[in-house]
Amino acid sequence: MKPTPSTRLACAVLSFARATGFVSGPTAASVSARAPWAGARAHGGASSSSLSSSSSHHDRRHVRAGAGDSEARGKALRMVAAPEMSRTNAPGTAEMDWENLGFEYRDVNSHVKFTFKNGAWDEGEMVKDPYVNVHIANTALHYGQSVFEGLKAFHGKDGSVKLFRPDENAKRIRASAERILMEPPPADLFIKACKMAVKANMEYVPPYGSEGALYLRPLLFGTGARIGLQPSDEYTLLVMAIPVGNYYKGGFKPTTAVVIEDYDRAAPKGVGAVKVAGNYAADMMPNMLAKQAGYPIGLYLDAKTNTLVEEFSTSNFFAVTEDNKFVTPDSPAVLPSITNKSLMQLAEDEGMVVEHRPVPFDEVSSFKEVAACGTAVVMTTIKQIVKGGEIISINGGSDETGPVCQALYDRVRGVQAGELEDKFGWMMPV
Repeated sequence: MKPTPSTRLACAVLSFARATGFVSGPTAASVSARAPWAGARAHGGASSSSLSSSSSHHDRRHVRAGAGDSEARGKALRMVAAPEMSRTNAPGTAEMDWENLGFEYRDVNSHVKFTFKNGAWDEGEMVKDPYVNVHIANTALHYGQSVFEGLKAFHGKDGSVKLFRPDENAKRIRASAERILMEPPPADLFIKACKMAVKANMEYVPPYGSEGALYLRPLLFGTGARIGLQPSDEYTLLVMAIPVGNYYKGGFKPTTAVVIEDYDRAAPKGVGAVKVAGNYAADMMPNMLAKQAGYPIGLYLDAKTNTLVEEFSTSNFFAVTEDNKFVTPDSPAVLPSITNKSLMQLAEDEGMVVEHRPVPFDEVSSFKEVAACGTAVVMTTIKQIVKGGEIISINGGSDETGPVCQALYDRVRGVQAGELEDKFGWMMPV
Protein backbone atom coordinates (compact mmCIF):
# COMPACT_ATOMS: atom_id res chain seq x y z
CA MET A 1 0.00 0.00 0.00
CA LYS A 2 1.35 3.44 -0.95
CA PRO A 3 1.81 5.60 2.16
CA THR A 4 -0.42 8.64 2.40
CA PRO A 5 0.96 12.09 3.32
CA SER A 6 -0.46 11.73 6.82
CA THR A 7 1.21 8.33 7.20
CA ARG A 8 4.54 9.76 6.07
CA LEU A 9 4.13 12.63 8.56
CA ALA A 10 3.39 10.21 11.40
CA CYS A 11 6.48 8.18 10.52
CA ALA A 12 8.61 11.31 10.46
CA VAL A 13 7.29 12.34 13.86
CA LEU A 14 7.99 8.85 15.21
CA SER A 15 11.58 8.94 13.91
CA PHE A 16 12.18 12.40 15.38
CA ALA A 17 10.70 11.44 18.72
CA ARG A 18 12.80 8.29 18.95
CA ALA A 19 15.95 10.17 17.96
CA THR A 20 15.43 12.85 20.56
CA GLY A 21 14.50 10.42 23.33
CA PHE A 22 10.92 11.54 23.72
CA VAL A 23 9.64 8.02 23.04
CA SER A 24 10.98 4.49 22.82
CA GLY A 25 7.69 2.69 22.22
CA PRO A 26 6.16 1.97 18.79
CA THR A 27 2.70 3.49 18.98
CA ALA A 28 1.50 6.67 17.33
CA ALA A 29 -0.44 7.54 20.48
CA SER A 30 2.71 7.49 22.58
CA VAL A 31 4.48 9.63 19.95
CA SER A 32 1.76 12.26 20.06
CA ALA A 33 1.95 12.31 23.84
CA ARG A 34 5.74 12.54 23.92
CA ALA A 35 6.35 15.05 21.13
CA PRO A 36 8.31 18.06 22.36
CA TRP A 37 5.63 20.47 21.22
CA ALA A 38 2.84 18.62 23.07
CA GLY A 39 1.02 20.99 25.38
CA ALA A 40 3.31 23.93 24.57
CA ARG A 41 1.96 27.42 25.04
CA ALA A 42 1.96 29.98 22.27
CA HIS A 43 4.92 31.89 23.71
CA GLY A 44 7.05 28.77 24.02
CA GLY A 45 6.59 27.76 27.68
CA ALA A 46 5.30 24.54 29.20
CA SER A 47 1.55 24.09 29.30
CA SER A 48 -0.29 24.92 32.50
CA SER A 49 -1.61 21.39 32.63
CA SER A 50 1.91 19.99 32.56
CA LEU A 51 2.80 22.03 35.61
CA SER A 52 0.16 20.45 37.84
CA SER A 53 1.64 16.95 37.69
CA SER A 54 2.57 15.59 41.11
CA SER A 55 5.43 13.33 39.98
CA SER A 56 8.94 14.32 38.98
CA HIS A 57 9.33 11.03 37.15
CA HIS A 58 6.32 11.29 34.85
CA ASP A 59 8.52 12.28 31.89
CA ARG A 60 9.68 8.67 31.56
CA ARG A 61 6.21 7.09 31.45
CA HIS A 62 4.79 5.48 28.32
CA VAL A 63 1.19 6.49 27.74
CA ARG A 64 -0.97 4.61 25.24
CA ALA A 65 -4.24 6.40 24.58
CA GLY A 66 -6.97 4.60 22.69
CA ALA A 67 -8.13 6.20 19.44
CA GLY A 68 -11.67 6.58 20.70
CA ASP A 69 -10.85 7.80 24.16
CA SER A 70 -10.25 11.55 23.80
CA GLU A 71 -10.55 12.17 27.54
CA ALA A 72 -7.89 9.58 28.35
CA ARG A 73 -5.68 10.97 25.60
CA GLY A 74 -5.98 14.49 26.99
CA LYS A 75 -5.11 13.21 30.45
CA ALA A 76 -2.12 11.35 29.01
CA LEU A 77 -0.86 14.51 27.35
CA ARG A 78 -1.10 16.38 30.65
CA MET A 79 0.78 13.66 32.50
CA VAL A 80 3.73 13.38 30.11
CA ALA A 81 4.33 17.08 29.44
CA ALA A 82 7.24 17.09 31.85
CA PRO A 83 9.26 20.21 32.66
CA GLU A 84 12.28 18.97 30.69
CA MET A 85 14.44 21.32 28.61
CA SER A 86 13.46 21.12 24.93
CA ARG A 87 13.09 23.35 21.92
CA THR A 88 9.99 24.89 23.46
CA ASN A 89 11.54 26.02 26.74
CA ALA A 90 15.24 26.57 26.13
CA PRO A 91 17.13 28.95 28.44
CA GLY A 92 16.61 32.61 27.71
CA THR A 93 13.62 32.21 25.39
CA ALA A 94 11.09 34.05 27.58
CA GLU A 95 10.32 37.57 26.38
CA MET A 96 12.29 39.64 28.89
CA ASP A 97 14.81 42.47 28.97
CA TRP A 98 17.66 40.26 30.12
CA GLU A 99 20.12 43.13 30.49
CA ASN A 100 17.91 45.04 32.96
CA LEU A 101 16.35 42.44 35.24
CA GLY A 102 17.22 43.93 38.61
CA PHE A 103 16.30 41.92 41.69
CA GLU A 104 12.53 41.70 42.04
CA TYR A 105 9.71 39.16 41.99
CA ARG A 106 8.44 38.13 38.55
CA ASP A 107 5.74 35.66 37.61
CA VAL A 108 7.00 32.49 35.95
CA ASN A 109 5.39 29.17 35.02
CA SER A 110 5.13 27.49 38.39
CA HIS A 111 6.71 26.66 41.73
CA VAL A 112 7.52 23.39 43.50
CA LYS A 113 5.61 22.19 46.53
CA PHE A 114 6.47 19.33 48.89
CA THR A 115 4.48 18.55 52.04
CA PHE A 116 5.54 16.80 55.25
CA LYS A 117 2.49 15.22 56.89
CA ASN A 118 1.82 12.15 59.02
CA GLY A 119 5.54 11.65 59.51
CA ALA A 120 6.60 11.58 55.87
CA TRP A 121 7.32 13.80 52.87
CA ASP A 122 5.12 13.42 49.81
CA GLU A 123 6.31 13.09 46.20
CA GLY A 124 6.03 16.79 45.45
CA GLU A 125 4.17 18.65 42.72
CA MET A 126 4.40 21.61 40.38
CA VAL A 127 1.91 24.37 41.18
CA LYS A 128 0.96 27.14 38.77
CA ASP A 129 -1.08 29.26 41.21
CA PRO A 130 1.30 31.64 43.08
CA TYR A 131 -0.90 31.60 46.19
CA VAL A 132 -0.83 29.22 49.16
CA ASN A 133 -3.90 28.12 51.12
CA VAL A 134 -2.92 27.61 54.77
CA HIS A 135 -4.64 27.10 58.11
CA ILE A 136 -5.23 30.31 60.07
CA ALA A 137 -3.51 28.78 63.12
CA ASN A 138 -0.35 27.67 61.31
CA THR A 139 2.91 27.97 63.25
CA ALA A 140 4.68 30.02 60.59
CA LEU A 141 2.34 32.99 60.99
CA HIS A 142 1.91 32.72 64.76
CA TYR A 143 5.30 31.57 66.02
CA GLY A 144 7.72 32.28 63.19
CA GLN A 145 8.44 28.70 62.13
CA SER A 146 9.77 29.78 58.76
CA VAL A 147 13.22 29.40 57.21
CA PHE A 148 14.43 29.91 53.67
CA GLU A 149 17.37 29.60 51.31
CA GLY A 150 18.71 31.33 48.23
CA LEU A 151 20.66 29.79 45.37
CA LYS A 152 21.10 30.28 41.65
CA ALA A 153 21.04 28.36 38.38
CA PHE A 154 23.27 29.56 35.53
CA HIS A 155 23.22 29.10 31.76
CA GLY A 156 26.79 28.15 30.93
CA LYS A 157 29.00 28.79 27.95
CA ASP A 158 28.50 25.21 26.76
CA GLY A 159 24.70 25.61 26.76
CA SER A 160 24.09 23.61 29.94
CA VAL A 161 22.19 24.86 32.98
CA LYS A 162 23.72 24.18 36.38
CA LEU A 163 23.05 24.97 40.03
CA PHE A 164 25.76 26.52 42.18
CA ARG A 165 26.47 24.40 45.27
CA PRO A 166 22.91 23.25 46.12
CA ASP A 167 24.35 20.64 48.47
CA GLU A 168 25.57 23.46 50.72
CA ASN A 169 22.11 25.03 50.75
CA ALA A 170 20.66 21.64 51.70
CA LYS A 171 22.99 21.53 54.72
CA ARG A 172 22.17 25.08 55.74
CA ILE A 173 18.39 24.71 55.55
CA ARG A 174 18.71 21.61 57.73
CA ALA A 175 20.64 23.59 60.34
CA SER A 176 18.05 26.38 60.22
CA ALA A 177 15.12 23.98 60.51
CA GLU A 178 16.63 22.03 63.39
CA ARG A 179 17.34 25.23 65.32
CA ILE A 180 13.61 26.06 65.54
CA LEU A 181 12.34 22.46 65.72
CA MET A 182 11.13 22.11 62.14
CA GLU A 183 11.25 18.97 60.00
CA PRO A 184 14.22 19.47 57.65
CA PRO A 185 13.89 18.19 54.09
CA PRO A 186 16.38 15.41 53.25
CA ALA A 187 19.24 16.67 51.08
CA ASP A 188 18.21 14.58 48.07
CA LEU A 189 14.62 15.85 48.28
CA PHE A 190 15.81 19.45 48.58
CA ILE A 191 18.06 19.15 45.53
CA LYS A 192 15.34 17.34 43.58
CA ALA A 193 12.93 20.19 44.36
CA CYS A 194 15.45 22.77 43.15
CA LYS A 195 16.02 20.90 39.89
CA MET A 196 12.27 20.58 39.35
CA ALA A 197 11.87 24.34 39.74
CA VAL A 198 14.57 25.05 37.16
CA LYS A 199 13.26 22.54 34.62
CA ALA A 200 9.71 23.86 34.88
CA ASN A 201 10.90 27.42 34.27
CA MET A 202 13.81 26.81 31.91
CA GLU A 203 12.91 29.61 29.51
CA TYR A 204 13.32 32.07 32.39
CA VAL A 205 16.96 31.14 32.95
CA PRO A 206 18.82 34.27 31.77
CA PRO A 207 20.92 33.47 28.70
CA TYR A 208 24.68 33.08 28.84
CA GLY A 209 26.37 36.46 28.59
CA SER A 210 23.53 38.44 30.16
CA GLU A 211 25.12 38.37 33.66
CA GLY A 212 21.77 37.21 35.07
CA ALA A 213 20.75 34.00 36.82
CA LEU A 214 17.64 32.07 37.80
CA TYR A 215 17.33 32.73 41.52
CA LEU A 216 15.72 29.95 43.56
CA ARG A 217 14.02 30.70 46.87
CA PRO A 218 13.33 27.49 48.83
CA LEU A 219 10.92 28.29 51.67
CA LEU A 220 10.13 25.89 54.52
CA PHE A 221 7.34 26.81 56.93
CA GLY A 222 5.03 25.24 59.51
CA THR A 223 1.50 24.67 58.23
CA GLY A 224 -0.02 22.66 61.06
CA ALA A 225 -2.54 24.31 63.41
CA ARG A 226 -1.24 25.18 66.88
CA ILE A 227 -2.57 27.50 69.58
CA GLY A 228 0.16 27.38 72.18
CA LEU A 229 3.92 27.53 71.68
CA GLN A 230 4.90 24.19 70.17
CA PRO A 231 6.29 22.99 66.83
CA SER A 232 4.03 22.08 63.95
CA ASP A 233 3.33 18.52 62.87
CA GLU A 234 3.03 19.55 59.21
CA TYR A 235 5.44 21.48 56.99
CA THR A 236 5.50 22.80 53.45
CA LEU A 237 8.59 23.23 51.29
CA LEU A 238 8.18 25.59 48.35
CA VAL A 239 10.79 26.43 45.72
CA MET A 240 10.21 29.59 43.72
CA ALA A 241 12.22 30.53 40.62
CA ILE A 242 12.80 34.15 39.60
CA PRO A 243 15.09 35.52 36.86
CA VAL A 244 17.34 38.17 38.42
CA GLY A 245 20.16 40.56 37.65
CA ASN A 246 22.09 42.76 40.08
CA TYR A 247 20.83 43.06 43.66
CA TYR A 248 22.04 46.65 43.97
CA LYS A 249 21.49 49.22 41.23
CA GLY A 250 25.20 49.98 41.15
CA GLY A 251 26.00 46.34 40.43
CA PHE A 252 29.67 45.61 41.04
CA LYS A 253 30.58 49.30 41.36
CA PRO A 254 31.97 50.22 44.83
CA THR A 255 29.40 51.73 47.17
CA THR A 256 29.17 53.37 50.61
CA ALA A 257 27.99 51.46 53.70
CA VAL A 258 26.73 52.85 57.00
CA VAL A 259 27.17 51.25 60.42
CA ILE A 260 23.79 50.49 62.04
CA GLU A 261 24.20 51.85 65.58
CA ASP A 262 20.67 52.05 66.98
CA TYR A 263 19.64 48.46 66.22
CA ASP A 264 21.10 44.97 66.54
CA ARG A 265 20.76 42.30 63.88
CA ALA A 266 20.89 39.29 66.23
CA ALA A 267 21.43 38.40 69.88
CA PRO A 268 24.73 36.71 70.87
CA LYS A 269 23.02 33.39 71.62
CA GLY A 270 20.05 33.85 69.31
CA VAL A 271 19.33 32.72 65.75
CA GLY A 272 21.70 34.95 63.80
CA ALA A 273 23.65 31.98 62.44
CA VAL A 274 20.61 30.41 60.76
CA LYS A 275 18.38 31.65 57.95
CA VAL A 276 15.21 32.22 59.96
CA ALA A 277 12.69 34.57 58.35
CA GLY A 278 12.39 36.68 61.50
CA ASN A 279 16.02 37.77 61.22
CA TYR A 280 15.14 39.72 58.11
CA ALA A 281 12.05 41.30 59.64
CA ALA A 282 14.30 42.79 62.32
CA ASP A 283 16.45 44.40 59.62
CA MET A 284 13.61 46.10 57.74
CA MET A 285 13.49 49.25 59.87
CA PRO A 286 17.26 49.94 59.99
CA ASN A 287 17.58 49.00 56.32
CA MET A 288 14.87 51.50 55.38
CA LEU A 289 16.43 54.23 57.52
CA ALA A 290 19.84 53.63 55.95
CA LYS A 291 18.42 53.92 52.44
CA GLN A 292 16.51 57.07 53.35
CA ALA A 293 19.81 58.54 54.51
CA GLY A 294 21.38 57.65 51.16
CA TYR A 295 23.23 54.47 52.09
CA PRO A 296 22.37 51.37 50.03
CA ILE A 297 23.85 48.93 52.52
CA GLY A 298 24.11 48.71 56.31
CA LEU A 299 26.82 47.11 58.45
CA TYR A 300 26.12 45.56 61.86
CA LEU A 301 28.49 45.29 64.80
CA ASP A 302 28.17 42.67 67.54
CA ALA A 303 25.22 43.18 69.89
CA LYS A 304 27.21 42.51 73.07
CA THR A 305 30.06 45.04 72.78
CA ASN A 306 29.38 47.00 69.58
CA THR A 307 33.09 46.76 68.79
CA LEU A 308 33.31 43.76 66.44
CA VAL A 309 32.29 43.60 62.79
CA GLU A 310 29.60 41.01 62.14
CA GLU A 311 27.92 41.30 58.74
CA PHE A 312 26.04 43.52 56.34
CA SER A 313 22.24 43.58 56.27
CA THR A 314 21.86 40.69 53.83
CA SER A 315 25.42 39.57 53.17
CA ASN A 316 28.74 38.60 54.76
CA PHE A 317 31.69 40.93 55.30
CA PHE A 318 35.20 40.21 54.09
CA ALA A 319 38.32 42.31 53.69
CA VAL A 320 41.81 42.18 52.21
CA THR A 321 44.75 43.34 54.32
CA GLU A 322 47.77 45.27 53.06
CA ASP A 323 49.76 42.01 53.06
CA ASN A 324 47.04 40.26 51.00
CA LYS A 325 45.33 38.21 53.70
CA PHE A 326 41.65 37.37 53.31
CA VAL A 327 39.87 38.29 56.57
CA THR A 328 36.25 37.54 57.46
CA PRO A 329 34.46 37.67 60.86
CA ASP A 330 34.00 34.57 62.97
CA SER A 331 30.92 35.01 65.15
CA PRO A 332 28.13 32.72 66.42
CA ALA A 333 25.65 35.39 65.28
CA VAL A 334 26.77 35.50 61.62
CA LEU A 335 25.03 33.46 58.92
CA PRO A 336 27.59 31.19 57.20
CA SER A 337 27.52 32.42 53.60
CA ILE A 338 28.03 29.84 50.86
CA THR A 339 29.45 32.53 48.61
CA ASN A 340 31.90 33.58 51.33
CA LYS A 341 32.89 29.96 51.88
CA SER A 342 33.58 29.69 48.15
CA LEU A 343 35.63 32.91 48.12
CA MET A 344 37.71 31.67 51.07
CA GLN A 345 38.44 28.47 49.17
CA LEU A 346 39.41 30.39 46.04
CA ALA A 347 41.59 32.78 48.05
CA GLU A 348 43.49 29.85 49.55
CA ASP A 349 43.82 28.32 46.10
CA GLU A 350 45.39 31.59 44.93
CA GLY A 351 47.95 31.37 47.73
CA MET A 352 46.34 33.84 50.12
CA VAL A 353 46.24 33.32 53.88
CA VAL A 354 42.63 33.14 55.08
CA GLU A 355 41.81 34.39 58.58
CA HIS A 356 38.34 33.52 59.86
CA ARG A 357 38.42 35.38 63.17
CA PRO A 358 36.90 38.19 65.25
CA VAL A 359 37.38 41.49 63.42
CA PRO A 360 37.52 44.66 65.58
CA PHE A 361 35.85 47.61 63.88
CA ASP A 362 38.95 49.67 64.68
CA GLU A 363 40.84 47.45 62.23
CA VAL A 364 38.61 48.35 59.27
CA SER A 365 40.54 51.52 58.41
CA SER A 366 43.66 49.41 57.80
CA PHE A 367 42.07 47.20 55.14
CA LYS A 368 42.92 47.92 51.53
CA GLU A 369 39.75 46.25 50.20
CA VAL A 370 36.34 45.51 51.73
CA ALA A 371 33.32 43.79 50.19
CA ALA A 372 29.89 42.35 50.92
CA CYS A 373 29.23 38.87 49.54
CA GLY A 374 26.28 36.52 49.29
CA THR A 375 24.10 34.60 46.86
CA ALA A 376 21.93 37.58 45.93
CA VAL A 377 24.70 40.19 45.63
CA VAL A 378 27.54 37.79 44.68
CA MET A 379 29.96 40.59 45.63
CA THR A 380 29.58 44.33 46.21
CA THR A 381 32.76 46.22 46.96
CA ILE A 382 32.81 49.01 49.55
CA LYS A 383 34.61 52.34 49.03
CA GLN A 384 33.52 54.05 52.26
CA ILE A 385 32.08 53.07 55.65
CA VAL A 386 30.29 55.75 57.65
CA LYS A 387 29.99 55.49 61.45
CA GLY A 388 28.47 58.48 63.20
CA GLY A 389 30.45 61.46 61.98
CA GLU A 390 33.43 59.35 60.88
CA ILE A 391 34.02 58.41 57.23
CA ILE A 392 36.45 55.55 56.62
CA SER A 393 37.74 55.39 53.06
CA ILE A 394 38.66 52.01 51.62
CA ASN A 395 41.12 51.82 48.73
CA GLY A 396 41.32 55.60 48.89
CA GLY A 397 37.58 55.88 48.36
CA SER A 398 38.12 54.84 44.76
CA ASP A 399 35.22 54.09 42.43
CA GLU A 400 37.29 51.26 41.00
CA THR A 401 37.14 47.76 42.47
CA GLY A 402 40.38 46.61 44.08
CA PRO A 403 42.48 44.00 42.27
CA VAL A 404 42.00 41.16 44.77
CA CYS A 405 38.21 41.52 44.91
CA GLN A 406 38.11 41.80 41.13
CA ALA A 407 40.18 38.64 40.70
CA LEU A 408 38.07 36.65 43.17
CA TYR A 409 34.84 37.91 41.61
CA ASP A 410 36.03 37.06 38.10
CA ARG A 411 36.97 33.58 39.18
CA VAL A 412 33.73 32.68 40.96
CA ARG A 413 31.66 34.15 38.11
CA GLY A 414 33.85 32.34 35.60
CA VAL A 415 33.10 29.03 37.29
CA GLN A 416 29.37 29.81 37.44
CA ALA A 417 29.30 30.76 33.74
CA GLY A 418 31.26 27.69 32.68
CA GLU A 419 34.15 29.79 31.42
CA LEU A 420 36.68 28.55 33.97
CA GLU A 421 37.48 25.11 35.34
CA ASP A 422 35.11 23.91 38.06
CA LYS A 423 38.08 22.76 40.11
CA PHE A 424 36.11 22.00 43.26
CA GLY A 425 33.00 20.44 41.70
CA TRP A 426 30.64 23.24 42.69
CA MET A 427 28.34 23.21 39.66
CA MET A 428 25.53 20.63 39.57
CA PRO A 429 23.70 19.91 36.27
CA VAL A 430 19.92 20.06 36.45
